[in-house]
Formats: sequence, C-alpha cells, structure tokens
Amino acid sequence: MTTEPPEPVPAPAAPPAIPPAMPPTAPPAAGPYTPDPYAAPGPYAADPYAAGPYAVAPGELLEAGPEQAPRAPRRPRPVLLATCALVLGALTGGGVGYAVQAQRPPTPLPPLQAARPSYPAEVLDPAALAAEQPAPLAIEGDLTKLLITAPEGSTPWADYPDKPAWTSVGEIAEHSGNASYTFRDLASRGFRRAAEVDWKKDDVRYRVSLIQFAPDHADQAKSVSWLPFADGATGGYKVETTPRRWAESTDQYYYGEAVAKRGSLQMTIEVFGTQQVSADVLKDLAKRQWERII
Repeated sequence: MTTEPPEPVPAPAAPPAIPPAMPPTAPPAAGPYTPDPYAAPGPYAADPYAAGPYAVAPGELLEAGPEQAPRAPRRPRPVLLATCALVLGALTGGGVGYAVQAQRPPTPLPPLQAARPSYPAEVLDPAALAAEQPAPLAIEGDLTKLLITAPEGSTPWADYPDKPAWTSVGEIAEHSGNASYTFRDLASRGFRRAAEVDWKKDDVRYRVSLIQFAPDHADQAKSVSWLPFADGATGGYKVETTPRRWAESTDQYYYGEAVAKRGSLQMTIEVFGTQQVSADVLKDLAKRQWERII
C-alpha cells in the first residue's frame, strides 16, 4: 500500500461567458476552486457548468417589449353580405331574363288606328239646340210658391203653418225627434233656406217641406232608392208597418215618407197616422209635389 498522494485532477474548462443583461455586481471574494480528490462522481452529480435545458446561447437574448392584447377575431358583416347577395341576384336575374328574351321571336305591334273626325253636314240652329237641352238645375225665387197647398176640409196641425211659409233651420230641428242632431246635421251640410206646409185631416197629419242647400253643397240634397212614385223621379217612398213612438211620450204612430231631389233642392213628404199610412195617398202627394219643382 503506497503512501503517495494521488495526482491532482485537472480542473474542467470554464464555459464561455454570457453577457449579462444588466451590469454585474461584484461577487464576494472567494478562493480558487479546489476539487475534492476523494469525492467520486456519482451518476446524479450535477455539473455546475453544464448548460441546462433553458440555457441561452450568447447573442440570442431578446428584450421583452410591452404586452399586447390578443386581436379579436373579425366578425362577419351582414350588411355587406346582403348587399353583395342583392347585387349578384339582380345581375343573375337580369342576365337570365335577357337570355330568355333574346331567344324569343320578335312580336309585331298592331297597326295604329284612329277614327277620323266627322262633322255634321248641316248647320245647327243654336236656339233649337238649346231648347233640346235639359232644364237647368238651379232653382231660385220663392220656394213657398212651389209647395202644394193643404186640401179642402183639412185643419191646422198644432202651431205649424197650414199655409206654405218660410221656416228656419232652428224650427225644423225643434219639431224633429232629435233637435240637437238635426240642427248640427243641416248646418254642417250647407243649409241655405227652407219652406214648409202642415195640415191635419181625418186624424192623419201631413208635412211637406222643401229644403235647399248652398250651390257648393248640392250633393247634400237627399235622394233614396225606395219604391218609385213617378216616372223619372230621383227618389222614392216607403210605408212602415211597425209603429213608432212620439218623442217624450208613450203614444204611437205609423209613419210614411217620400223623398226626392232636384239639383240643390230636397223634397220631403211625411205622413203620421194612428193606423198604417195609405200608400196611394202618399204616392199621390209625392207625385203632385214633384211635378211642381221639375
């Protein structure tokens, strides 16, 4: 057994220096490295100079910049997609329509036809031509003279006029079943003037009235399509079979009415009876009054 000390093991080569990112500070003073001659290298002994898995080669250090938020994915643009779809659809439809129409044979247009103007051979007489025209619709003058009169043997009906007389819109509304409605209705329809005659005979009451509207409200004159009472009359008549009730009373009456118009003039005949109104009597009154205004 020798007593000579073992030969010293040479120190391993130092790895290349890595440039520090920041100026290094002075390490504490230490002596030279002296390996333990009696330490046997084990299989798991760590080499203090071996490069680890995260070792960085010289010159490969990168400086980290400011953190940036990840970019959001781009969303689809529905308006742009819809616009493109419409444009493509229009272009496709137009192209298909043009191709279909181009394959069809041309259709000839019908010849233009126009009737030639014709003129009477003889000269017309202005007076004769005017006489053939219908009578003017404008009705002026005294309306009371156009009303029929009460027949013989009749008596006055309450305080109503038994002779043809002028009446106002307020008086017409007063002796109606609904005064407020009648007044507003006539006033809003362009009421101009009115005439009336009333009488009573054989317990039957009669009222004949002529109401004229303003010229620009001539269409407000009432016309009905009931049973005709005369040829050419623009109106008709009706006879009710169910009794009505007087306003603010329990008394009943049977009603008959005839209405016609001529221009801006409205003719109304009303009959009130304790029994059903005679249709013949009503038709006769309506016919005679119509003949006085045409």
